[in-house]
Amino acid sequence: MKRSLKKSLFAATAAITAITVTGGAVAFCGFYVAKADTKLFNKASKVAIMRDNDRTVITMANDYQGDLKEFAMVIPVPVVLEEEQIHVTQNAILDHLDAYTAPRLVEYFDEDPCVQYEYERMSQSAGPVMEFDDDAVKKKDGFGVTIEAEYTVGEYDIQILSADQSDGLAGWLVQNGYKLPDGAEATLESYIKQNTKFFVAKVNLEEQAETGLKYLRPLQIAFESPKFMLPIRLGTVNADGKQELFVFTLTRSGRVETTNYRTAKLPTGMDIPLYVKGEFGDFYKSMFEQQVKKENERAVFLEYAWDMNWCDPCAADPLSHNELRELGVYWVGGNTDQSQIQPRRPMPQARDVFVTRLHVSYDAEHFPEDLMFKETGDRSNYQGRYVLRHPYKGDSQCEAADNYRAELPKRFEKEAQTLANLTGWDIDTIRDKMNKGEQSFEEPEKTNWWDRLWGNDKKEG
Repeated sequence: MKRSLKKSLFAATAAITAITVTGGAVAFCGFYVAKADTKLFNKASKVAIMRDNDRTVITMANDYQGDLKEFAMVIPVPVVLEEEQIHVTQNAILDHLDAYTAPRLVEYFDEDPCVQYEYERMSQSAGPVMEFDDDAVKKKDGFGVTIEAEYTVGEYDIQILSADQSDGLAGWLVQNGYKLPDGAEATLESYIKQNTKFFVAKVNLEEQAETGLKYLRPLQIAFESPKFMLPIRLGTVNADGKQELFVFTLTRSGRVETTNYRTAKLPTGMDIPLYVKGEFGDFYKSMFEQQVKKENERAVFLEYAWDMNWCDPCAADPLSHNELRELGVYWVGGNTDQSQIQPRRPMPQARDVFVTRLHVSYDAEHFPEDLMFKETGDRSNYQGRYVLRHPYKGDSQCEAADNYRAELPKRFEKEAQTLANLTGWDIDTIRDKMNKGEQSFEEPEKTNWWDRLWGNDKKEG
């Protein structure tokens, strides 16, 4: 559904809520069955950041809905960008990265309890940076705003601005068709004091028509800066409620975390009731909301941290070398034969690309500062992963089988309690749904599981 958009300075950040000017793969230890990607959330922005020493490449997906002639964005940037440092790329690459790192649901099937078997849980055990031309054409007007550079890149008209004072920049924006919301000027002033430049992008309708696309492609900027950060404050100035931001970082050393806010790990590895398979999106959103509340709405959540060389279980195959290079990972080779990659088990040599997925639900009250990051040396694997365990349905007769069946009601109750604690859902409703599904708090009927698997659904007594 399209949102009606009023003329306002909106989401001028690398969290990239655009500002408007008017207005089942088989895994090694089980089966991956569902993922919780960014499509579950409204007002969600996706940003990928390649970071290597001071080199930075930021790729920003625009979720803009509305008349393209009304689209614009303003992003604080540390330097004046040359045209070669601005690029447009394909949505599919960020979608692939999203799918690869998404929290996932996996399922396992209990073995015959009469067979001596020890179940093993899965162990969790930008090319060269451009030099900046000091002689770039500059145009300064009466507002004290300097147009440091102007480019057309793909379907975007780009201006790089600097300003002496926030009221001057505000005046320039108003004169050029922007209506500033309350609070924007003070936020702009804080960036100006840091000598920040402003990246302004609008849609060039003629160029957009030539692409034949009905959507905007992600914008990408490359620069060098000692600051590893993402400006989000402008995006909260007139936001209607909280915004969802997903940050995917690509580094050499290891996991990335925030330094000025707590980085919290989502709960993971829990066994939950089987019926959640059909409600995984609702489960994940409720669980995430509960965790946000527990952290007093001030935490950034780690959802995935893994070497891009492999995954287990795989919600999607790892990105190819060509896709990684498109996101700025210049140290990997191109033209990799994707068919040679074996995502279900480790490859002999690491690709030296570590991906971190961070998720934050933010507003101005709880996130008054931009996000500051640091790269750690921690290469331990982590993923948001939730488990469905199907009980054994065969008719095996032995003491172990009798004991196994006697323990099932306790196991189901524990799963129900876990789900209630994670989501805040009513425990009686959970129990009722479990009893109506494959799980029951009564002793399971003896069923030939293989017949059920093939659809015969025979019951043996």
